[in-house]
Amino acid sequence: MEELREQIRAAHEQGTTLDIRGGGSKTFLGQAVTADLELPTKGLAGIIDYQPEELFICARAGTFLLDIEKLLPDNGQMQPFEPPRFSPSATLGGAIACGLSGPSRPWRGAAGDFVLGCRMINGRGELLHFGGEVIKNVAGYDVSRLQCGAFGTLGLLVELSIKTVPAPRREITLCQQADEATALDSFVRWNRQPLPLSGAAWHGGKLWIRLSATPAAVEDACRQIGADEVDNNGFWQDLKEQQLPFFHDERPLWRLSLPRNTGRLKLPGDILVDWGGAQRWLLSETPAAGIQQLASESGGHASSFRNGPFQPLAPAVLLLHRRLKQAFDPKGIFNPGRLYAGL
Repeated sequence: MEELREQIRAAHEQGTTLDIRGGGSKTFLGQAVTADLELPTKGLAGIIDYQPEELFICARAGTFLLDIEKLLPDNGQMQPFEPPRFSPSATLGGAIACGLSGPSRPWRGAAGDFVLGCRMINGRGELLHFGGEVIKNVAGYDVSRLQCGAFGTLGLLVELSIKTVPAPRREITLCQQADEATALDSFVRWNRQPLPLSGAAWHGGKLWIRLSATPAAVEDACRQIGADEVDNNGFWQDLKEQQLPFFHDERPLWRLSLPRNTGRLKLPGDILVDWGGAQRWLLSETPAAGIQQLASESGGHASSFRNGPFQPLAPAVLLLHRRLKQAFDPKGIFNPGRLYAGL
């Protein structure tokens, strides 16, 4: 770690820009970084502490997600936000830096909701520690969660403490035929009921529901929904990792984040609904301005998911981002331009 701090101190003094590289599984997100040097983090790996009874795991940022995913089930636990990997080389630090969450996000929470604490190196080469290891130790302004979705523009993550949760005792997938409008109406109705939802998606005339809870709660929910149970929990893994046929398409892929009760959007292209309507994947040749305007008018935002720009920020929000950047990385050496120009 001291070697990394020295590299960052030297970059700060010389004004050298750095491209932080972990597992390289998500380099296609956001805009390409044009930096003077790469800052590899492969040495920052290993689980530091895992206390199942306290529901947390602490690991270095370069630890493979696969290693964590193999460890937790032995203790009947899981990562509730289901971070997508996109590659076996995906790391815990990369998952938090990109801030992506899987199919259960609306019901269990987002990646940032489970970050208890972190150690990071800022743009001056200083080692900072925020948060704690367990919930009762986390107090004050939660700076550690600012790193979630910052794409490494605020600093280099070194260690992360993540909350774990018990895995559900019973989990099943239901499927039924439905058009998009019917599926969206069903999602709104089911979200108003005390159902143990952990996944709700639609594509190609099929509505998919995942239920996760105690056996009794799951069986009761099945009776209320009335769909057919299918032996296909692998659907959610393929959705999370973008291995469904839908994603094997050369058209531009857009990710739309919307209010969950948003109705059907009239856009040319192919739609996959996720998160019970709150996330829409769109394959479309429609110009970016049109897609982003429609998302904004619907109360959300849209970003090109493959090597493209994020939706422009409102001036006040952009100013806040610039102030955070100035506080953590005053010379702008980390991942320049990955999020927005000047960040």
